[in-house]
Amino acid sequence: MAEQLKSAPPPSNNNGTEEQRDLGFGSVVSQKSHLRLLNRDGSFNVHRKGMGTAFSPYHTLLTMDSWRFTVLVVVSYLLVNMLFALAYLFCGPQALQGTEGEPGFARAFFFSVHTFATIGYGNIIPVGMAANIVVTLESLVGLMGFALATGMMFARFSRPTARIVYSRTAVVAPYRDIHAFMFRITNARSNQIIELEAKIIFSRFEQTPNGRMRRYFQLELERSRVAFFPLTWTIVHPISDSSPLKGITERDLLDSEAEFLVLLTGMDETFSQVVHSRSSYRAEEVEWNARFRSIFVNEDDDVTVDLDRFHEVERLTS
Repeated sequence: MAEQLKSAPPPSNNNGTEEQRDLGFGSVVSQKSHLRLLNRDGSFNVHRKGMGTAFSPYHTLLTMDSWRFTVLVVVSYLLVNMLFALAYLFCGPQALQGTEGEPGFARAFFFSVHTFATIGYGNIIPVGMAANIVVTLESLVGLMGFALATGMMFARFSRPTARIVYSRTAVVAPYRDIHAFMFRITNARSNQIIELEAKIIFSRFEQTPNGRMRRYFQLELERSRVAFFPLTWTIVHPISDSSPLKGITERDLLDSEAEFLVLLTGMDETFSQVVHSRSSYRAEEVEWNARFRSIFVNEDDDVTVDLDRFHEVERLTS
C-alpha cells in the first residue's frame, strides 16, 4: 500500500482551474511549515495577542473547562469573604458583637459568610455605622454575585455542544475495487444528533512559482450527510480518478506535510440548535493498508455495539 496507487494530473475543480481554499488562514499561515492547522480537539494553532479591550469575561467563563470554572468560583468566594472580614476588623474590635467566640479574623470571616449567603443566624451582630455600611455593601455584592454565578452555571449547562469521538487514526484501505481514505466517529453522549453533515478539507504543501505553499482541496465523500446518528459513522472518501489523493503515496503525504481537516455540523435534537465539531488527521496519523475492526457483536440474536473496539484497526496482508 506504500506504493503509488496510480499517477494522475493535478486535481481541478469544475471550472478546470486548480481549487485553492485558504479557509481563512491567509497566505502567511499557508507558507508556515511544520504547523498543524487544527488540533485533534478542534482548537486552532494560530494564536492571537494584543487588543486587550476585546477580552470578553462572559465568553471566557462560558467556554473554560468545568474544573477551572469550579476552582474560580470557589477561590472568588473565599477571597471576597476574606476581604470583607478584613473590612469588619478595620471597623474596630467592637464592630462585631456576639454570644460566642472572641473577636478576631475567624469571627469576622464566618460573619461575612453568613451575610454574603443571607443566612443570618443572629449570634453575631454588627454594631456602629461603619460595620453596618460594610454589611450593606456585602449584601449587595452577595446578591449580585450569586445571581451572576447562577446565571453563568445555567448558561454553561444549557449550552448545546457536540462531543464527537474521532478514531485515533484514519486509514487508507481497499474500497469497491479502488482505495479510500476513511475514519469513523461516534457520539459520546446519549443525546441524538440529526442531519449530521461532514466536510473534509485536504491540505498539503506544493511547490509554486511563489515558493512552497499550502494548498487546500475539498474531498468528495461517499456520503456527506446522515439523517440520524445513533451509532457510529465511517466517513469515506473514495480515491477515484478525480480525487486529489490519486497517485499519492504514504511518503508523499509525509513529505508534503499533509493534513485532513474535518468539519462536522448537526442539529441537537434536545435543544433544536446547531452544534459543531472539528478535528484533523496529520499524515503520520493515517495508517495505510489497514481497515477498521468491526464493532458489531451478535449476542443472543441481538446486535450489540462494542465501543471498546472503536479505535482498533486490522492490518491487511495484501
